[in-house]
Amino acid sequence: MKPPASDSAHPGSKSTNKEVYDLDRAHVFHSWSAQGAITPLPIAGGLGSYFWDFDGNRFLDFSSQLVFTNIGHQHPKVIAGIKKQADLLATIAPQHANETRGIAAKKIVAHAEDHLNKVFFTNGGADAVENAIRMARIHTSRHKILSHYRSYHGNTGAAISATGDPRRFPNEFAFGHVHFWGPYLYRSAFWANSEEQECVRALEHLEQTIIFEGPNTIAAILIESVIGTNGILVPPKGYLEGVRALCDKYGIMWIADEVMAGFGRTGKWFAYQHSTATPDLIVFAKGVNSGYIPLGGVIISDAIAATFDQRVFPGGLTYSGHPIACAAAVAAIDAMEEEGIIEHSLEIGEKVIGPALHKLAEKHKLIGDIRGVGTFWGMDLVTDRATRAPLAPYGGTSPAMGELVAACKSRGLFPFVHFNRMHVVPPCTITADELHEGFAILDQAFTEVGKYYTGA
Repeated sequence: MKPPASDSAHPGSKSTNKEVYDLDRAHVFHSWSAQGAITPLPIAGGLGSYFWDFDGNRFLDFSSQLVFTNIGHQHPKVIAGIKKQADLLATIAPQHANETRGIAAKKIVAHAEDHLNKVFFTNGGADAVENAIRMARIHTSRHKILSHYRSYHGNTGAAISATGDPRRFPNEFAFGHVHFWGPYLYRSAFWANSEEQECVRALEHLEQTIIFEGPNTIAAILIESVIGTNGILVPPKGYLEGVRALCDKYGIMWIADEVMAGFGRTGKWFAYQHSTATPDLIVFAKGVNSGYIPLGGVIISDAIAATFDQRVFPGGLTYSGHPIACAAAVAAIDAMEEEGIIEHSLEIGEKVIGPALHKLAEKHKLIGDIRGVGTFWGMDLVTDRATRAPLAPYGGTSPAMGELVAACKSRGLFPFVHFNRMHVVPPCTITADELHEGFAILDQAFTEVGKYYTGA
């Protein structure tokens, strides 16, 4: 599948895939990788729901990169906002009052609740988590942070220790982190047989964890409002309300990690808004400006913000509230509001993505479970539906998963996979026709790897 000739590369670039690949391999050190075992794909450009390489091969983006291009690639309003700000003020130190930063903060808190009125800007999600943890600890004078086993919160000191997947194992140097089981009915830790039972038992487990860890030692419960990388796990009805109630009961702060789930991904501005509960701190990044310029932050409740009225907050970043990054956020939020992108995400999830995934599961037994909302969906892939044996081991991959990814890419679809799961996380702006194109490719890819199913 080829892009139009005029879109085949960056304007003025005559590079080839090989030239860009060789340049990368000579000088770039990649994250989360054994450097000699990777073959990064050279990317020349993108537009909307697609991106392409320097040789003109086009891919439908079912990954939103790392689930951040919520408004798609190269949205003209955001590109224009970046250019305008660059001409006006390219950079300024964070101790100054920056008009664009103030406007961005105002627009962000306008979509949260009335008790959330301040924003501390960071460069991304991990440092947003770091600073939210710091705020909660100072505000409560407690040190422990509770978080889910199935979670990802970033690759900095406290954030990676709070993470619940194997990436934390070689990085556990921060103190005071305790993990607990969250709700996940398909692979329940509580022997539950319904969403209601899973919710009740998960909350009972959380309260017991609080009691046995010592309520007066716990500063915050940090959870993704919808767990992202580790499964697209939508909490059962009542779970977030239950977490809020436990936090209130024991004087604990609730930090809602909205880095991946926020800004339209679930069809709400923030994923916790599918519940009636509200957090004390919200961390965000990614979708706030679709990753066009690095930006993250913490939305702070009035009560926590007041702690630092006369007390110095011991944290800061050189590029906090960078004007070009904030201009991208202002333009992205404007686009979401003006174009109904949030509402579109919810509607297309209900009407197209969900039904298409269930239709796919009826045909392909490798798909053991489906869950999701908006443009945020996940599939558990199994070799046997009865035993729910995963298609790849926890913390690893498998030939089956490798072949599935290759089958997608060879047909022009770029998927998001993690362990034994495939996530369907396209831009929130994706059209029904583009989704049908993608699901036709998924159908072919699952047919190709159906040989790995060993169950009845």
